[in-house]
Amino acid sequence: MGSFQLEDFVAGWIGGAASVIVGHPLDTVKARLQAGTGYGNTLSCIRTVYRRESVFAFFKGMSFPLASIAVYNSVVFGVFSNTQRFLSRHRCPEAEAGPPHMLSDLLLASMVAGVVSVGLGAPVDLIKIRLQMQTQPLQEANLGLKPRAAALGEQPAYQGPVHCIATIVRTEGLAGLYRGASAMLLRDVPGYCLYFIPYVFLSDWITPEAHAGPSPCAVWLAGGMAGAISWGTATPMDVVKSRMQADGAYVNKYKGVLDCISQSYQKEGLKVFFRGITVNAVRGFPMSAAMFLGYELSLQAIRGDHVVTSP
Repeated sequence: MGSFQLEDFVAGWIGGAASVIVGHPLDTVKARLQAGTGYGNTLSCIRTVYRRESVFAFFKGMSFPLASIAVYNSVVFGVFSNTQRFLSRHRCPEAEAGPPHMLSDLLLASMVAGVVSVGLGAPVDLIKIRLQMQTQPLQEANLGLKPRAAALGEQPAYQGPVHCIATIVRTEGLAGLYRGASAMLLRDVPGYCLYFIPYVFLSDWITPEAHAGPSPCAVWLAGGMAGAISWGTATPMDVVKSRMQADGAYVNKYKGVLDCISQSYQKEGLKVFFRGITVNAVRGFPMSAAMFLGYELSLQAIRGDHVVTSP
């Protein structure tokens, strides 16, 4: 069998769909905490959103991620697995059962996956953030809005994902779909290194030597821990990305990554970059556990294996 395997993309798609369903409610809370105003902490945000907008608000904007993030994860997992497999086999072509995991191979494959993720994921994240944030109360004094823009905030700016895309392209051009992409690149390249590498080594460590591959329980635990680590450490740049992507619906406040960091620090101090870190880490566990479990079990079913195999 060659180093390129299409089933990695199929399994990634299934895992991505599972992760969206599990994680979207807390993702909405995270977006409100990072880019919104008037929320004290995670529990306060949950109560406020539920009281003002009902339970359905937590699923606001989920249809677009469900359709698109599944494809996005398909590409990310497919690229990572095939790149890592190619590097390993290039390094040890004589190994029949596959050479052991090397940190250098995992690091390079994770970085490649991180770069690819931005090209595909930046528009997806932008639409999701805009739909999640459009009911956020706008304060004219806070945002420096002109009266026309403030009045606009009284009703939703977007009727749905398609209308959101069309509005952004019409008002900001195609480049508008990649608002915040630079911050996302700074988040995802190290973020995926701290996502895939802990997962691979944790699942190998948990799995007894006599077993050919990790059990579903080991996959769930290793995937969840990897997600919590990755999302927890990525929070500062995730805050910057969320703010830049939420920006532009009614007014443009930030000129770039450094300007967003500077303005956020001057107005709210260093603590602003750790806003949502709790919900990020908590959300990261079930999302990533579902992602990796869906991915590995799908590979097992597709390949007809009797054990779960690692990427």
